[in-house]
Amino acid sequence: MKEEAGELLEKLKNGEVKEVTVAKEDFDLFRSVLTERDDFKHFRGIAGHFGKTVYQYLEEPRS
Repeated sequence: MKEEAGELLEKLKNGEVKEVTVAKEDFDLFRSVLTERDDFKHFRGIAGHFGKTVYQYLEEPRS
């Protein structure tokens, strides 16, 4: 799953996908992969219903 999370983050960064939806049960693992990245601040997670989180990539890092 870590490799899959890394691939999804790369696709998001490269613009191959506009957003990635992460289910509640996958959140902790996905976030651990995300926070290890140097460009962590470029990703925005938006909490949704039933524990789902939608991630988007921002050109400008968030503060």
